[in-house]
Amino acid sequence: MFKPKKFSIDNLSLQEFDQDAEFIPLLSSEDEEEMNNESVPETLPILPLRNMVLFPGVVIPITAGRDRSIKLLQDANKKGIAIGVVAQNNEEVEEPSFEDLHKTGVVAKILKTFKMPDGNTTVIIQGKKRFEMGEIVTEQPFITAVAKDTPDVRPIKNDPEFKAIIEKIKELALEIIKESPNIPTEASFAIKNIESDSFLVNFVSSNMNLKVEEKQKVLEINDLKERALETLRFMNIERQKLELKNDIQSKVQTDINKQQREYFLHQQMKTIQDELGGVSSHQELDEMRQRAKKKKWDDKVKEHFEKELSKMQRMNPQVAEYSIQRNYLDLILDLPWNEFSKDNFDLKRAMKILDRDHYGLEEVKKRIIEYLAVLKLRNDMKSPILCLYGPPGVGKTSLGKSVAEALGREYVRISLGGLRDEAEIRGHRKTYIGAMPGRIIQSIKKAKTSNPVFVLDEIDKLSSSHNGDPSSAMLEVLDPEQNNAFYDNFLEMGFDLSKVMFIATSNSLNTIQPALRDRMEIINVTGYTIEEKVEIGKQHLLPKQLKEHGLDKSHIKVGKPQIEKIVEGYTRESGVRSLDKQIAKMVRYAAKSIAMEEEYDLKVTNDTVINVLGAPKMERDKYENNEVAGVVTGLAWTRVGGDILFIESILSKGKGNLTITGNLGKVMKESATIAMEYIKSNADELGIDSSIFNNYNVHIHVPEGATPKDGPSAGVTMLTSLVSLFTQRKVKKSIAMTGEITLRGKVLPVGGIKEKILAAKRARIKEILLCEQNRRDIEEIKADYLKGLTFHYVSDMSNVLELALTKQKVKNAKKLS
Repeated sequence: MFKPKKFSIDNLSLQEFDQDAEFIPLLSSEDEEEMNNESVPETLPILPLRNMVLFPGVVIPITAGRDRSIKLLQDANKKGIAIGVVAQNNEEVEEPSFEDLHKTGVVAKILKTFKMPDGNTTVIIQGKKRFEMGEIVTEQPFITAVAKDTPDVRPIKNDPEFKAIIEKIKELALEIIKESPNIPTEASFAIKNIESDSFLVNFVSSNMNLKVEEKQKVLEINDLKERALETLRFMNIERQKLELKNDIQSKVQTDINKQQREYFLHQQMKTIQDELGGVSSHQELDEMRQRAKKKKWDDKVKEHFEKELSKMQRMNPQVAEYSIQRNYLDLILDLPWNEFSKDNFDLKRAMKILDRDHYGLEEVKKRIIEYLAVLKLRNDMKSPILCLYGPPGVGKTSLGKSVAEALGREYVRISLGGLRDEAEIRGHRKTYIGAMPGRIIQSIKKAKTSNPVFVLDEIDKLSSSHNGDPSSAMLEVLDPEQNNAFYDNFLEMGFDLSKVMFIATSNSLNTIQPALRDRMEIINVTGYTIEEKVEIGKQHLLPKQLKEHGLDKSHIKVGKPQIEKIVEGYTRESGVRSLDKQIAKMVRYAAKSIAMEEEYDLKVTNDTVINVLGAPKMERDKYENNEVAGVVTGLAWTRVGGDILFIESILSKGKGNLTITGNLGKVMKESATIAMEYIKSNADELGIDSSIFNNYNVHIHVPEGATPKDGPSAGVTMLTSLVSLFTQRKVKKSIAMTGEITLRGKVLPVGGIKEKILAAKRARIKEILLCEQNRRDIEEIKADYLKGLTFHYVSDMSNVLELALTKQKVKNAKKLS
């Protein structure tokens, strides 16, 4: 039996110890040796524990509530005997039997007993030695069982591995106490004070946050070294959990501190703004409501605005979404809902404005006035969608500005050149960072009316990418049946664009999507004649440049002959942009002379033009003579207007090979092949010896090899050149031609007739050969453009050769055989 050892719970007070002591004594080596020497009784009263495991040497409080447990504790305390403390298999069992208990437990001594007010009994017990339950002796009034001593298997003395494990347990225990906010720091004194290695293992195991089953498994390990290793493993897991918990706690605490800091800073800013007379969020909401009362929107838009305003009112002004919502509501308030400028339908005034701003372009002006007349008669404000199509520099964009002034509407313009993101048209959803409405809605907001003249510049230069196809997005904008409710992703509502007068500009129709082209009225803005360019230079460009350079008409005088010389010698275009630059050079020449107080020619002469602009650069556009066989003048269309080109062909001794040079496209090369095969097929009718085809190589060349060329319109020119070459007949003087050919010798119509005619006039061409089906194109052209030209309409290549070739041989004609 155990000798009772006097123990008072009050002795645990830290005040009893010396403040300078490094350790607090708990269980001394003598106490441990005394415990190990005590024998285990043959039978023990068994106290079942629900949710804890007692370890040897450890002191724990136990509250007993079951009648059997209270009876056991009272008898044991009264008799001063030891008890067996065993954990239950299942803590849910209220009255455990022998089978419900683990077989390994700890012999314990009752140190003190407390009677609680609620009838329960609380005792302080200390574990002594491990034991194993044998047979059951009695079950009433409490379980009594045979007890078998299970001594610890201790390592050899001074085992270095065991010592290292013990040191690591101490080190980890101190770290856990330091890191855990729930363990008082005084516990570290207890760890440092433990001298016994076995008690250190048992003390740490007892206080670890483990399940009952895990603690029971540690208690059942007989080998003290293995028990220490298992304890160390659980401690490592405990430390990792604690570090993770502390990291999470630190991050949460940091976020809370940051939010609190931002809150206080925002409160300070609000106070400062109030002191400085700034606007608070409540004032912003009130201002928005006042602005909303003045808007002319319908009930649907009003309901949506009120809903979004209520959402903003519920937001914290400090969150990022608040500024996005405020920008969104500002956009709704800034848009001109059902606000229209009054149209001025004085068509005579409109015609004067168009004549004032643009010289020539009579057909274009006529078409625009017709559209304005229809707009006036219908009076429903639904505007047409026009597309001004023509070469650069002819005034397409400025025509839109003149139309806006004539109608008295606001003028807005967006450039679509190179646009490849669909969101540029429809806007971004406001959930994205930096989201904004599309260019259409932004421009309407800028115009401040719902019916401006809207110029869509360079609509043919829209491109597509992985971000979408903007030309497809434009279908909704330019469709009168859809644009009365144009949906912008940022606005999230339909906006009426049906009253907007859209004017698109384009240099080419080929690159415009067919569905988009179908929605527009195409107006062809052709190039200017030399006479028109001279008048434009005199009436518009020269006064504009004088004004921009700070001069007036008294400082320099440029006559029409000199402007004509500039047009012919220094520009090569359908428009007048290059002419404007050349006139600007002439004006700068005068401005420099005036600023440096030098003498200069007040009245510009041809010599002055050459001195300022240098030698003429565009003389190659002129017609060349007809002294060489195989050289024929053709007519071509380019993006900058019409042009003439020369088809040259030559024979050399060989085996009948055909060579084609001059940076020609596939279609143009095919035209040369067709012409050659037609001649071979009809050699007898053309008076050509067929043996020539086998004895000579043919080389066809189109000068200016750096410039790419393609298209079928040079077919008749190539055939005429080859027949002239094989027959050595002269080509008729001052004649040019254009048209596609077939293998049967038919001549087919081509396009760009007006531009080609202007190019022919610039080159001093007198006669032009065209397909019979192109006669209708000539009839639509103003008579002034046709002055000095003779047109021959043909349908077959035999007609072309009769008109284009003379009976006369060229000088130094070759004898071919």
